[in-house]
Amino acid sequence: MVPGLFFSGGPEESPGASRPVRVMVVDDNHDQVLTLMAILRDEGYETKGAYSGQEALAGLGEFDPDAVIADIAMPGMTGWELAKHVRKWGDETRPFMIAISGEYRQAADRTLAQMVGFNHYLTKPCAPDTVLALLRPLKTS
Repeated sequence: MVPGLFFSGGPEESPGASRPVRVMVVDDNHDQVLTLMAILRDEGYETKGAYSGQEALAGLGEFDPDAVIADIAMPGMTGWELAKHVRKWGDETRPFMIAISGEYRQAADRTLAQMVGFNHYLTKPCAPDTVLALLRPLKTS
């Protein structure tokens, strides 16, 4: 098990095996989005960044992500609210969802994340290798 993981279970197979795995990164911190996108692109993922929950929702249909990595503490729409909307758009297993939070670190926060549909919950700062390990099964399925 990868250190820092909270929930069990792995991502499901990517439906578009002929295309790169698509990952949407959502955070109101532009540097966080750009850095994580650069790391993911270096590993062969196709990425799209969004700086708010609303922006992420607007891009879901067109981008059709296999995974969403979202901050929890965002103005306007929290990551928890975003996850509820994403699960209504997708289903229980796709897109694969990872929450990352620097503010919400309590057991209740993790439980809420699981209840709204996140597959994993990480706290900031988290090592890029941890995120890559969670996403790796999407590439090998």
